[in-house]
Amino acid sequence: MLCPSQVAKLRPVPRPLLSAARRLYDDLRCSISSSSLAQVSPCVDEDCSDFLPWLERKAGVEISSFLSVGKSVYGRSLFASKAIRAGDSILKVPFNVEISPDDLLPEIRSLNIGNVAKLAAVVLKEQKMGQDSEWAPYIRSLPQPEEMHSTVFWSNEELEMIKESLVYQRTIDKKVGMEREFSVLRHALDHQFPEVSKYMNFEDFMHACALVESRAWESSKGYSLIPFADFLNHDGLAKAVLLRDEQKQFSEVLISYGKFSNAILLLDFGFTLPHNIHDEVRIQISVPLQDPLYKMKLYLLQRHCLQITCKFGFSKWSSDSFTIKEVRSVKGKGTGIPQSLRAAARVLSCTSLEELNDMEEEATQNDGRLGRRPLKNFNREIQAHQLLLSHITRLIDQYNASAKLMKPTGCPASKRDGIRRSMACELLAGELRNLKSAASWLVSYTTDR
Repeated sequence: MLCPSQVAKLRPVPRPLLSAARRLYDDLRCSISSSSLAQVSPCVDEDCSDFLPWLERKAGVEISSFLSVGKSVYGRSLFASKAIRAGDSILKVPFNVEISPDDLLPEIRSLNIGNVAKLAAVVLKEQKMGQDSEWAPYIRSLPQPEEMHSTVFWSNEELEMIKESLVYQRTIDKKVGMEREFSVLRHALDHQFPEVSKYMNFEDFMHACALVESRAWESSKGYSLIPFADFLNHDGLAKAVLLRDEQKQFSEVLISYGKFSNAILLLDFGFTLPHNIHDEVRIQISVPLQDPLYKMKLYLLQRHCLQITCKFGFSKWSSDSFTIKEVRSVKGKGTGIPQSLRAAARVLSCTSLEELNDMEEEATQNDGRLGRRPLKNFNREIQAHQLLLSHITRLIDQYNASAKLMKPTGCPASKRDGIRRSMACELLAGELRNLKSAASWLVSYTTDR
């Protein structure tokens, strides 16, 4: 029987780079509480059987007396084979065995590229050194490109499966960002270290960036890779969880990477969760070009309604997108539908310049936020939400059409094809669930008043 218990928090940050408390070493301690169950089938990882002894020799101290490396349904994982009590320090990794951009030459550290790209350059350097690298056992333990499923590795045909989701465009934007930073890095290396640059290609750089984005930890020192600690896998329902199998005398230690939707998990980590409670959907809404009030509406939307662009790594959400979370009650206040989206619908429904001026004047007289209150004209308020409902209903129809196309017609062509098809289904299913919940509330709002 699997018995769950919770492990002390590692402070997460709002991006797919984990965060660790900083002392002279990184320390993970255990506390006990209930959590969800999951199936764990551990087995020995022969490829990493010598990894912890090597790391402890390199560090000069014991890293962990509780944990070992093994394999489970999650992939390479950390297991505990003896009892862990509340307050036990199960993992300590000294700073001297962490990999950071400090290992780069000043000429590279000063380049106008992001922190992910700089740490990726370190990984590339160590990869190219092969067995001569002091980090060779760690570098060998990292996933190979064919084992990674972030959407940046997907083919055009595979990306077509998720074209209804904004993850599709984010993936394209992210690859463009990677190409731009690779060009800057390659140019610098061509002039200063040609013997290194001749062995670099974009595919290797993309792989290194994906490793960093999915495994790096963030602290006051910046980003770093923490060997052994980055074998910790993700559990979406707790800050950290210990899954214990009393019969097999194994416990798998999982942590939460953060409250991430499948969109973030797929794009930056390369996996999804079924029925992810943190799922959300981002939709775009804009002023029709043929609208006679196009310029005024666009001005008001950009000034008052559109969300600040959120940047993650190499890509960013479009500034004209809105995040919808699950609306849990059709009779409630519509919590889950952002007020900024409802305000945008009110702006788009206006048919005269006078209405727009009145709306802006009302905002000025109150808290400065435009269209956050129901319109005084009842019929116009209903029309605004019907407009939003119509837009969401069209999206639901498009998602349903995509879901039908993805229904399996036989055995997948390969294991990878099956994995990515499953991930695409879980991504779209979570986003569709949120769209349907918003539509149900909007139907109630526009018909029960």
